[in-house]
Amino acid sequence: MSERKGSISVKTADIFPIIKKWLYSEHDIFLRELVANATDAITKRSTLARTQNIEIPEGKIIIDVDKKNGIIKIHDNGIGMTEEEVEKYIAQLAFSGAEEFVKQMKGVEDANKFDIIGKFGLGFYSSFMVAQKVEIDSLSASENATATKWICDGDTEYVFGTSDRQSIGTTITLHVNDDGKEYLDDYKVNSSLRKFCDFMPYPITVYDLEKIEKEKKDNTKKKEEEKYSYYEKGTLINETTPLWKKNTNDLKDEDYLEFFKKLYPMEKEPLFWIHLKVDHPFTLEGILYFPKLNLNKPFNESNIKLYCKQVFVSDNVKNIIPEFLSLLKGVIDSPDIPLNVSRSSLQGDPNIKKISNYVIKKVAESLKKLFKNDRPKYEKIWEDIGIFVKYGCISDSKFDELLREMVIFKAFDNKYLTINEYIDSIPEKYEDKLKEKILYAIKDKCDNSLRAQLWDEQINSVLTDEHIDPHFMQHAEMKSLKDQKIHFCSVDSEIENILTAESNGPDDLKIKDLFIDILAPKKETSTEKVDAANMPVEEINNSLNIEIVKLKNSQSPAFFKIDEQMKRYRNMIQAMGQNDNVFPVKKTLVINPNNPLVKNTLKIWENGNNKNLVEKLCHHVEDLASISSEGLKDSEKEGFVKRSQDLISELSNHLI
Repeated sequence: MSERKGSISVKTADIFPIIKKWLYSEHDIFLRELVANATDAITKRSTLARTQNIEIPEGKIIIDVDKKNGIIKIHDNGIGMTEEEVEKYIAQLAFSGAEEFVKQMKGVEDANKFDIIGKFGLGFYSSFMVAQKVEIDSLSASENATATKWICDGDTEYVFGTSDRQSIGTTITLHVNDDGKEYLDDYKVNSSLRKFCDFMPYPITVYDLEKIEKEKKDNTKKKEEEKYSYYEKGTLINETTPLWKKNTNDLKDEDYLEFFKKLYPMEKEPLFWIHLKVDHPFTLEGILYFPKLNLNKPFNESNIKLYCKQVFVSDNVKNIIPEFLSLLKGVIDSPDIPLNVSRSSLQGDPNIKKISNYVIKKVAESLKKLFKNDRPKYEKIWEDIGIFVKYGCISDSKFDELLREMVIFKAFDNKYLTINEYIDSIPEKYEDKLKEKILYAIKDKCDNSLRAQLWDEQINSVLTDEHIDPHFMQHAEMKSLKDQKIHFCSVDSEIENILTAESNGPDDLKIKDLFIDILAPKKETSTEKVDAANMPVEEINNSLNIEIVKLKNSQSPAFFKIDEQMKRYRNMIQAMGQNDNVFPVKKTLVINPNNPLVKNTLKIWENGNNKNLVEKLCHHVEDLASISSEGLKDSEKEGFVKRSQDLISELSNHLI
């Protein structure tokens, strides 16, 4: 072939090390770039064919892996390149053939609808991350074009010449270096291609030449029906029309579930999904799935895959998609997501912000629609999506504006209530006492007997968790909900203000003195002020305040209450995994003198004939309050068991 030499248009010979180090963080990105370029070329050719009303072969991409000779070839039957185009788009680094092509197509109707991935300049040079020498063999679809060949060994010098190629298209030949030897294994090539090119619009087939030779030899010894056909079929890599590109009217639930399993084969079925399609002011398609909640996985672990025109870009969407959306799974595909350069550079891209805002709005609107149109389903999946919704409300003002009124809580009667519905449910006779208040109890740490007493008065209470709800409650209190201020109050801190039967009498004061003498000797009483600022934390935590509150219902002998703000701060500290022992919590033991156990304890004490039994009964009342509220710590269980055994022994002795 006739040859001429040239030099790549760069200012420094260090361009290739720079590309290797900074432009791409993963070596197998070279496959994505070369296949993307091949896809570009096929799209260009099919676009021209449509405008010229001519028939061309179906677009396809073939990859040959030749382990024996250390070569990888990428073939396409796209538009090809002339010598001038190779020099312009390859030798002049960073020229984009796609951008130039779109300019040329300005006069063609709907030219912008044809997907040109582009960036043939920088993307092509990713080849040198794994190759010591790269060859281009191309024949342009232009009339009377001559096939051209370009060879470069990774320096800025190259060799040009003609070739004897007869078919329109391009072949890239990579002479693999030591760093790229792993890509001579067809399994590695297949897995890398499936990662980046699983949904490319043209079929990609891989052929392992070593396997082909072996099977050809084997087939000479076999009957026709027993012969292998790998060398005829190869390995088809991709699905050319992914689900998100299809019309939603043509899809069934089974299609979405099957696609989810393809993306996440080890995950449980999703709760529901959103199909995204937008053309203005940017282009975006995709499917987002709401998975079943898995608290064992990191909350901010990225699960959304980003694509650019069906080419995989990244599965790390931190700082691109808001953190609260990282609970979702699925795919977002947009030509406005840059295909190459590093992930970190995506963060400053203005299109990414637009995409992020759109996705937030779309997710919020979909949840709002589900709430209004299918409340039973919304409630059924709330346990899985509740954390996501609350976190979203706290994190994003637009999301909060759309969905705060759709946040629901499970009430004592097992129904789900929004904040507005709860306020509307307050009985008229208690409206003054409960104005703007929402009574809550922490799940697995609440005294259900207190909640039952409230329910006897038709007053509901809602369950909250210790993780997200302390933050959400504070957030909701700071915001106005339809111009109505709200305040979350724990059941134990409010019940005495709601269900007190009458003022305390002489016997009630005796009960108070009795429990103070036995449970909190020489400790402050309810009439004394706590100087928490000057008390050691351990002393505050161990100190016990005692109050007498005569409740209408005699069911509960006693319960613990903690200052509302103290309780929330402690729960936040626990949720962050920090040691809550350093946070002072002042408990108050509230004794109900209407309870039979409490009354009988006073009578035994007044009889004066069994002080030991009285002490045991008082401690048992305190233990019951602990168990029914927040439970016993491991360090407290041994003492509880011993006290219970002593009490039962004492009582059984009196029965003999």
